Amino acid sequence: MKPHSGTLIIDISGGQKAEAYEGVYQCTARNKHGTAVSNNIVIRQSRSPLWSKEKIDPFIVQEGASLVLPCRPPAGLPPPIIFWMDMSFQRIPQSRRVSQALNGDLYFSNVILDDSRNDYICYARFPHTQTIQQKQPITVRVINMDAINETMAAFLNDTDFFSDGPSEERRPMFLVPSETGSTKMVLRGQVLELECIAEGLPTPEISWSKVSGEFPSKRTTFHNFHKTLRITDVSEADAGEYRCTAKNRLASVHHIIGVTVKAAPYWITAPRNLVLAPSETGVLTCRAGGNPKPTITWSMNGIPIENSPKDPSRKVEDDTIIFTDVRTGSSAVYQCNASNEYGYLLSNAFVNVLAEPPRVLTPSDKVYQVIMNKPALLDCASFGSPIPRITWFKDTRSSVLEGDSYVFHQNGTLEIHVAQTTNSGKYTCVATNSLGISENHVYLEVKEPTRILRQPEYWVVQRNRDVVFECKVKHDPSLTPTMIWLKDNGELPDDERFVVDSDSLTIIDVTENDEGTYTCIMNTTLDQDSASASLTVVEQPDAPTDLELTDQRDRSVQLTWIPGDEHNSPIKKFLIQYEDALHQPGIWHNLTEVPGIKTTAHLKLSPYVQYTFRVLALNNVGYSQPSYPSRSYKTKAAAPDENPSEVEAMGTHHDNLVISWKPLTGLQSNGPGLQYKVMWKQMDVENQWASVTVANVSKFVVSGTPTFVPYEVKVQALNDYGSGPEPKVVVGYSGEDFPLAAPNNVQVFVQNSTLAEIHWMPVPPNSVRGRLKGYRVYYMKQRDQHKHNGHHTEQQVLNFSANKTHGKLPGLHPYSSYKLNVRVFNNRGEGPPSPTLQFETPEGVPGPPAFLKVTNPNLDSLTLEWGPPNEHNGKLTGYTLKYQPVNNTNELGPLEELALAANETSVTLPNLKYSTRYKFYFNAKTLIGPGPSITEEAITVMDEAHPVSPAFGNVSSSVGEEGAIISWEYWGPEKHVYVEYIVENTMASRQVDIATQGWFIGLMCAIALLILVLLIVCFIKRNKGGKYPVKEKEDAHADPESQPMKDDDVTFGEYSDSEDHKPLKGSRTPSNGTVKRDESDDSLVDYGEGGDGQFNEDGSFIGQYSGKKERDTAEGHESSEAPSPVNAMNSFV
Repeated sequence: MKPHSGTLIIDISGGQKAEAYEGVYQCTARNKHGTAVSNNIVIRQSRSPLWSKEKIDPFIVQEGASLVLPCRPPAGLPPPIIFWMDMSFQRIPQSRRVSQALNGDLYFSNVILDDSRNDYICYARFPHTQTIQQKQPITVRVINMDAINETMAAFLNDTDFFSDGPSEERRPMFLVPSETGSTKMVLRGQVLELECIAEGLPTPEISWSKVSGEFPSKRTTFHNFHKTLRITDVSEADAGEYRCTAKNRLASVHHIIGVTVKAAPYWITAPRNLVLAPSETGVLTCRAGGNPKPTITWSMNGIPIENSPKDPSRKVEDDTIIFTDVRTGSSAVYQCNASNEYGYLLSNAFVNVLAEPPRVLTPSDKVYQVIMNKPALLDCASFGSPIPRITWFKDTRSSVLEGDSYVFHQNGTLEIHVAQTTNSGKYTCVATNSLGISENHVYLEVKEPTRILRQPEYWVVQRNRDVVFECKVKHDPSLTPTMIWLKDNGELPDDERFVVDSDSLTIIDVTENDEGTYTCIMNTTLDQDSASASLTVVEQPDAPTDLELTDQRDRSVQLTWIPGDEHNSPIKKFLIQYEDALHQPGIWHNLTEVPGIKTTAHLKLSPYVQYTFRVLALNNVGYSQPSYPSRSYKTKAAAPDENPSEVEAMGTHHDNLVISWKPLTGLQSNGPGLQYKVMWKQMDVENQWASVTVANVSKFVVSGTPTFVPYEVKVQALNDYGSGPEPKVVVGYSGEDFPLAAPNNVQVFVQNSTLAEIHWMPVPPNSVRGRLKGYRVYYMKQRDQHKHNGHHTEQQVLNFSANKTHGKLPGLHPYSSYKLNVRVFNNRGEGPPSPTLQFETPEGVPGPPAFLKVTNPNLDSLTLEWGPPNEHNGKLTGYTLKYQPVNNTNELGPLEELALAANETSVTLPNLKYSTRYKFYFNAKTLIGPGPSITEEAITVMDEAHPVSPAFGNVSSSVGEEGAIISWEYWGPEKHVYVEYIVENTMASRQVDIATQGWFIGLMCAIALLILVLLIVCFIKRNKGGKYPVKEKEDAHADPESQPMKDDDVTFGEYSDSEDHKPLKGSRTPSNGTVKRDESDDSLVDYGEGGDGQFNEDGSFIGQYSGKKERDTAEGHESSEAPSPVNAMNSFV
C-alpha cells in the first residue's frame, strides 16, 4: 500500500511472475461513520502467443475466380492488430476488388494475373507487448484457362480441355456473411460494425440501407471501400434490420443483418449523500436502466443490507430506502449495486445523521462584479442540520427580496436574471434552522458592457500597400481593458510591419502571407467583445505557362496554355499577341482576346508569316507579364487575299492624274515579290485599260490628261504566287485649272445702315475648269461720309456655296462708302474678279459720347464736360442730358431732361441742392435717333452756413472675452467709414489725404500743446484738492482754426462728461461698422462722433474725443502724425 493513500502498488520488477497477481480486486475504505467500497478491478496479464508452425500449400486459382487468404492469428490479450505485407515490408495494395475483412482474412472478389506472387504475409501486432508476429508466406498462382484451352485444342480436335470456368463474367455472391441471414448484437454506447464482402466479375459495388429508418448521420461512417458500416455510440434506436447490396452490371444481391441492442446497466438516478437531522425523514434512490432490466441490491458499510443490524427507522423498497424519524448515531455508508448479464454499477452514499447550527461558508464581504444585462449569481453556501433556510436582503434588512426578477436556488444562491445599475449595492444572506441563525454580507457592482463601436472593415488591397484595421471600443471606466489582435485565431506574426495602436492595427507593405482573418478582442476582467475582418491581397496574375501549338494548318492553329496564379482576383480575359519574325521582328501585335475561363484559342493565320505567340492574363489589378513565347510556326505563301485599300484618283496639275492607295502590309502580302498593277481609262471615252506594274510605291502619276475629266481606275495586288482578287473600280478626275470667267450682273441692295444684300449671275460650267467650290465676295470700306478725307479699312472676304446666287453682307458701318467684287473659285484657285461695284450705307444712331466728366462742383451747381462720339454714324443733331438726385438710401428722385446743341462740349447746371448726389445720363443724336447713353455721378458742395446733421447714429460698444465690438448706423454718401480711438500713453492720428497739408500739421501741434497745458493745470488743481472744469477751460481757449474751412477740413467738438469706458487697442476697422479685438492686451477707448469724455484727477484721458469729417469719394490716402509727449490719436480707414 502506498503510504497515506488507498493506492495498491504491485511491483514485479524483482522477477515475480505476473500470473500470480491475476484476479479481481476491490478497495474498502472505513472510518467511524461507515464503510465505502470500490468497483471490482480485474487484473490480467497481456499475452502475445507465437504463431503455430504450419505448411501452407500454394493457392492455384483460375483468373477471374474469387479467393480468400486466411490469417487466423493466435488469440492474444488484448486482440492483435492485423495487416498484410510482402517480403519487402510493403503493404499489399487494397481496393474494391482486394480488401481485408474484420477478422483479418484477405478477400479477392476476383483475381487477375497480377495477383500471382509468393509473399502474401499476414502480420499480427500485439500493442501491449509491442511485438509483431508473422504467418508463413502464402503463394498465389493465377492461371489463364483460355490460353490453356487454345494450346490443348490443337491436340484434341478443337475441343475445350477445360469447361467454361469462372473467368467469365458472373453475378455477385456474398463471401461475408456466408449464411443467408445473420444477426448482430451490440451493447448500448459501443461501436456497431457490420461487414459485407461479395465476389463477382466485374467487381461488385457495395451499398447500405436501413430497412425501416435512416442512418444516424453524425455517428455513421463507411470504411474498407464501403464494405464496412460503422455506427458509434449505439443507442436503442439503432436496432433493426440493415440491408447490404452487392451489384455489378449482371445483377444485384441483398443480405439482411438483424441488429439487436442490449445495454449494460446505466444510471438514471444514482444515490446521493444525505444529511439528516435527528427525527427527520429522508430517501435514498437508486434507479438504473439496462437491457435486460438490472437487479438492484443494497449494502450497508459493505455488508448486504439483509445481513446488517436491523434499524426500525430504515425501510428498503426495491430501488429506494426510506428513513423515518432517524436517531443520532445511525450514520452509515450505503452501497447500491445495479447489475445484469452485461455488467454492473456500484455507488456509495453517505447518510449522515447530524445536529448542527447553520454556518455560512461563502467568504464575508465578497464583491461580485457583473456586466449590465447579464445574470448575476450571489452565492450563499451554508451548512447546518437541519438544512438551513436562506433569506436574502438588499442594503437594509427592512424587507425580504422577492419577485419575478429574482431566482432563489436550492443551494442558497441568489440569481438576478438581468442585472441593471440599480441592482448594485450591499446584499445580506441569512441562514436559519432550529438550532440557530447565521448571516453574511456580499456586494454587487454592475458594470457597463464592453462594446466595439467601430469594427474593422474588409480589405481588398494590392501588395505593398498599407492597411489599417480600426477597432474603437467603449468600456466601463472602472475596468482595465486589454486589446488583443489575432490573425486566423492565432497570434500576430512577429514582424515589425505589424503596428498595434490603442484602437487600430496597421500592416505596412502587405504581402500575400498577410492574407487572413484579423480579429480584435477587447478583454476586461468581466467580459469581452470581438470583431473580425478579412484581408485579401490581390495583384496582377502570374504569366501563363506551357504554351503549346496543336492542329497546325495553313491558315489556322490551336494554341493552349496553363493559367498562372490569379492572386485572389479572377482572370477576366487572356490577350494573345504574335510576333512576325519575317516582316517585323521584335514587334508584338495584338491578335485576339479570349474569356478568362478558357485556356485554348483557335487562331486564324495569314500566309507567309513566321508566327511566335505569347499570352497575357488580365484581372482587376492589371495585366500579367507576358508568357514565354511559343515555338515558331511559319505558314505557307499564297496569292494575295486582298487588294490595296483607300484607292483615290485626282489631279495635282491641269494635265495629270495621280492614282494613290494604301499599300498592303507584310502580313497582307501573303508571299514574296509584292507588286501593284495600276489600271486606268477615261470614263465613257476609252474602252481599253491602260496599266502599269509597280513595286514599293503607293502612287502613280498619269501625265498628259485633259483638264478635269473623269477616269476609272483600279489597283490589284500581285506576288510570286499569283494575283489578288478582281479590284473595285474607283472614279476620279484629272487636274483642275483656274476658272476663266467672272460672275456678271452683280447688284447690291442696301437693307439698312449695317446690312446689304448682293446678287450675281452664275458662271457657265465649262468656264470653271474644275469642281465649282463657290463664290467669293471681296468688299472694303472706303471712307465715312461725315469725314472729308478717305480712310480705307482692311479688305474683308465672304464665301458662298456653289449653288448660291445671292448673299448678305452683315456688320457694315453706317453712313459709309464701300466697294466690292465677286469671284468664282475651284480647287485650283480663283477666277478673275467681276467689275468693281460701289455702294453707300445710310445713317444710323451714333455711338456713346467719348467721355463725360463733372468739373467745378459748387454749392448749387455742377459743370459737365463731354467729348463727341468716336462713331458719328451720321450727322449729329444734338445731345440729350438727363439727371436726377439720389438720396441716402440710394432711391432716385425726379428725372430732369435737357437738350443740347451738337456743337456744345460743356454745360453748367444751376439751382441744384447743396450736398446732394446726382446721377447723369448723356447721349448723342442723329436724324435716325439717339445713341447709347453714358452715366456719371457727382455731389454738390455742403452749405457752410447750414451745418449738416450727423450721418452717424446709434453708436454703441461692448467688451467681451473676444475683445471690444463697436457698432453704429450710417446715412452718409461716403463709401469709406473712419473710426478714431485713443491708445493709453500713446495717441497717434492718422487721416486720409490731409496729413501732407501744412494747416493740418499746425493744427495738430496746437492741439497737442493745449492738451499738455490742460494736464499741467489739472495736476496743480489736484494737488490743491480741487476739480478742474475741462469744458470751461476749452471754451476759454477756443481755437478759431478748429472751425470748418472746407469740405476736407476736420471739425472738433467739445468735451463732455461721460461714464468711464474700458480702454481699447487700436485696430483697422471694416466699413460695416464693427471693431473687433486685436490679439494684444493693450487698453482701448472708443473714438468717434458724438462721444463724451473727461479727465481723472491723475490726468489720464478716459473719455471720447469727437471729430467730424466730410470727404470726396475719390479720396483714399492715409496720413499720420507723430505721437505727442502725452497722447497720440490714431485714425484708420
